[in-house]
Amino acid sequence: MTTPQNTKLGIWLMIATCAVFAVQDGLSRHLGTNYSVFMVVMIRFWFFAAFVIAMAARAPGGLRAAIHTAHPVLQMTRGLLLVAEVSIIVVGFVKLGLIETHAVFTCYPLLVAALSGPILGEKVGWRRWAAIIVGFIGVLIILKPGFAVFSPWALLPLASAFMFALYGLLTRYVSRKDSTSVSFFWIGVVGAVAITPLGLTHWSAISPADWGWMAMLCCTAAGSHWLLIKCYSVAEASAVQPFAFLQLVFIAAIGLFLFGEVLRLNVVIGAGIVVAAGIFTIWRQRVRERAALRA
Repeated sequence: MTTPQNTKLGIWLMIATCAVFAVQDGLSRHLGTNYSVFMVVMIRFWFFAAFVIAMAARAPGGLRAAIHTAHPVLQMTRGLLLVAEVSIIVVGFVKLGLIETHAVFTCYPLLVAALSGPILGEKVGWRRWAAIIVGFIGVLIILKPGFAVFSPWALLPLASAFMFALYGLLTRYVSRKDSTSVSFFWIGVVGAVAITPLGLTHWSAISPADWGWMAMLCCTAAGSHWLLIKCYSVAEASAVQPFAFLQLVFIAAIGLFLFGEVLRLNVVIGAGIVVAAGIFTIWRQRVRERAALRA
């Protein structure tokens, strides 16, 4: 039985997801500033792996069903991409700040559109290519003034956005044969296994207070993914995806008021261009999907 569609509920779930993601990123910045990023990401993925294993054990078919995949190599690649992307973006939070990192990372839907042709065989028309070009002009506006343009750290959010776009496209590809629960299981387990040797190498003592923040990080990481899955189960992705850009608003608030970051004018202008281009590409994708259904 399919889940009844409820776009209004889906929008509110997406907004809640963005808020939780923003809190999660603020916690990641705090912990990544005081401890090794690899150790922080490792503990987060340990909890994530335990979470997906517990979910799989309770689902029909148990762990055996969760392990079974038609794309084992691609599922492992997804797990490696996600853990690498999380590690890179947390370093970006520490080196560049939440606001500037997320302003650049917001270009990932444009990368998804650009890469959907060679990876998924989808046709990308001139309108979406124009939006992609405009979006990356916005990225250049974000990075141009100030110290960041001369810093190699400025490449981190771009690398992270590219990895996350590739991860998203591979997720769409494997979903043709694998269920969401299978994909969820593989990224949690593969990510935890991959990051553990590196995280243990950089292990250091954590203060009791920061163990509390670490626990909150783990809970928000699992909770945000649960909210996102619930969101997509009650509403079409194309209907709720534009609201995902609200995460940048929540991030800006946390960066400004909790970390004392500065919201530069070029970041506001550039992020606005990137968001507008991203929303346009999502809208064009929805138009194409509706046209295909009528055909």
